[in-house]
Amino acid sequence: MMAEKQKRFSNKINIKNKSAGFEYEFLDKFIAGIVLTGTEIKSIREGKVNLQDAFCAFQDHELWVRQMRISPYKSGSHYNHDATRLRKLLLNKKELQKLQKAKEEKGLTIVPTRLFINDRGLAKLEIALARGKKLHDKRETLKQKDLDREIKRMQP
Repeated sequence: MMAEKQKRFSNKINIKNKSAGFEYEFLDKFIAGIVLTGTEIKSIREGKVNLQDAFCAFQDHELWVRQMRISPYKSGSHYNHDATRLRKLLLNKKELQKLQKAKEEKGLTIVPTRLFINDRGLAKLEIALARGKKLHDKRETLKQKDLDREIKRMQP
């Protein structure tokens, strides 16, 4: 019974937002804590998170992550959480001010890039201050990926 629980809940969670690297050019990265409810952390430990459409926004000088989907915990009863609710991000004051100032610049956004559990067992969200890529930049990224794949294929 105990071994079964250890397989289901993992501390080695590293969920990446792969489309963010394709859509955006990262300028600066930050590690933020997240305010979660009881069943949300259980779902994260099972790896049931989708960062694809997630983005961060300021509301009353606080940073919130929106559209981050954490699937409801299957064993949760009426205490289960809403899958796409707003979740507050925890950063220090200097980081928040730096992000808010940069966000007011034209064309910059804050996107979550990675969700992981640190060595203390706390869920952390890596966010990036990013600028949207133009179409030709995306094409260049695809060409570079293909080139790297060909080079790897040629090596013994």
